[in-house]
Amino acid sequence: MQIVLFEDARVDQLAPVTIGRPAFSITCAGWRLDELLRGAFGAVHAAVRPHLHDVYGADAPDSVLGDSIGGPALVVNARIAPTVANLRRLEALPKSPHRGLFLQNDRVVAALLGAGVRMPIAAGDVERTLLESPLDRHLVSDFALFEYPHDILHEHQSAFGDGLALRLARGKFQQTNDGVFIGEGVQLGSHLVADTRQGPVVVDSGTVLGPFCYLRGPVYIGPNSRLNEHAALKDAACLSHTTKTGGEVECTIIEPYSNKQHHGFLGHSYVGSWVNMGAGTSNSDLKNTYGTVNMTYGGAKVVTGMNFVGCFIGDYAKTAVNSSIFTGKTIGAASMVYGFVTSNVPSFVNYARSFGQITEAPVDVVISMQARMFARRNVVQRPCDAELLRAMFERTRGERAELGELSSEPPAF
Repeated sequence: MQIVLFEDARVDQLAPVTIGRPAFSITCAGWRLDELLRGAFGAVHAAVRPHLHDVYGADAPDSVLGDSIGGPALVVNARIAPTVANLRRLEALPKSPHRGLFLQNDRVVAALLGAGVRMPIAAGDVERTLLESPLDRHLVSDFALFEYPHDILHEHQSAFGDGLALRLARGKFQQTNDGVFIGEGVQLGSHLVADTRQGPVVVDSGTVLGPFCYLRGPVYIGPNSRLNEHAALKDAACLSHTTKTGGEVECTIIEPYSNKQHHGFLGHSYVGSWVNMGAGTSNSDLKNTYGTVNMTYGGAKVVTGMNFVGCFIGDYAKTAVNSSIFTGKTIGAASMVYGFVTSNVPSFVNYARSFGQITEAPVDVVISMQARMFARRNVVQRPCDAELLRAMFERTRGERAELGELSSEPPAF
């Protein structure tokens, strides 16, 4: 059976997380959706938004969907959270007597196409094609989907334990102490303390842990990462591959190639790829009133119902030394922040609001920075990587327009 992932019209509601990545590439509960489904079904194909097509095609050429979907096929909404519970629901669909569309809150969460069914589609328009088809409709209500960025954190907290159990079942890990599992080539620093009473500590292959680290499970550290001396990871901290981490990190997802190497607190947050957090950067994840946190997305207030909500940082963002990020704030892709972050930060800006300065970050400067970052990690910058940044810059013009006319000069300090 062919497995097809598609992005629907609400994927942009997940900005800044999805400005430069498909929704199925969001890490949550220790997995990405495409990775989770590939392990269960084998090959996975995907239709992505047009501006992501070249990069996705270069990264996963065998996964790019053509101009049609042919049955038998299971078509899956990319906003489905990559939890084990959702995986089991998807695995059960082909065994059900029903074929057609599975709708939840008027959105297509999945579709099951029988043998011989073929549907022409256009990238970024799969849901409309499905809704215009004569396929039968079936209502479902038990899938967890990402509607807003804070949903990533909510699902991660509730499903991380099951996600780690599945990773241990699928992977090759050696248990060194009660609840501590390591992959091949892991180097454990001296005087490591691991508290596994609330969940396991899983350290994937090729990772190096410095001395005097404290790990309170559940914790996952991805392959080829580095944990600096005296680092503390706690309570559902999840680091993707090729990350460098120090200081205190609690209940936070960090995507590949991002650095938080120095002291400072990062809690109940999501950090995209190729992010660098300067020494002393810290965020707040709890209001002084101890009340629930409200987020602001696109100028609209959204009630999270959660007491602990930190920040959501887009790909390629940077924070200066001693930056302080207030509760429930978003930082846009490729932005650089300085001082106090008291409001949401648009993409591609130099944000120094506490110093009275907000300027636009020119895309050519960001592309040059990307090349230097890639080189430090022995990653080759391809034309499609630079073009993706240009597309991200154009797609986020509206965010910056709300600030009025911006200078392209960097902050004057």
